[in-house]
Amino acid sequence: MADLFDMPSQPAGGPRPLADRLRPKSLAEVIGQEKVLSRDGPLGAMLAARSLSSLILWGPPGVGKTTIARLLAAETDLHFVQISAIFTGVPDLRKVFEAARLRRQNGKGTLLFVDEIHRFNKAQQDGFLPHMEDGTILLVGATTENPSFELNSALLSRSQVIVLERLALADLERLAQRAEQDLGRALPLKGEAREAMLEMADGDGRALLNLIEQVAAWRLDAPLTRDQLARG
Repeated sequence: MADLFDMPSQPAGGPRPLADRLRPKSLAEVIGQEKVLSRDGPLGAMLAARSLSSLILWGPPGVGKTTIARLLAAETDLHFVQISAIFTGVPDLRKVFEAARLRRQNGKGTLLFVDEIHRFNKAQQDGFLPHMEDGTILLVGATTENPSFELNSALLSRSQVIVLERLALADLERLAQRAEQDLGRALPLKGEAREAMLEMADGDGRALLNLIEQVAAWRLDAPLTRDQLARG
């Protein structure tokens, strides 16, 4: 599943989804995860010490797992590779590891981002271990499930689990304001309707941006009320 701001770009000249346009360009622009990204947080401290380790990003959908992984690669000058456990089999993994090995021989490290990592079975999870241990890859896995129950102990012992939180209403409001700046206009919503829209997103930034795109596309004579939005 794509994560917050990780919707694919459209062909040149075509329309770009709001989530793509608003994708953060630095970790400082990521909304709602200050606890882990601040200088005193686990990721901020790792980056300050230049000692990024393999990670498991655990959190609900739409909170920035893919975005953070991509930006960590940029911050540490690692080549970013993204796969999904849902669509990747053993032959695909072998190709990924071989490409990372060749890249390393040429002096470039690889940050391998694995979405839905809990979907890999035990044998597949074990397959990452030698490549993590010899430095071929720096693994960043993303999961919506409790890693203690879904991931092998050997994999967990070589990774640090980072808990990402559901976005608070204040975070969602900041995201909505950022979207309005991009759109160049305020959303056609009365105060209570705006609050309802934020609540409907349920802490999911991607869901909020999808709602905002829908609302922004409507041609209205007057701002929507809460009831009108609910019927929308």
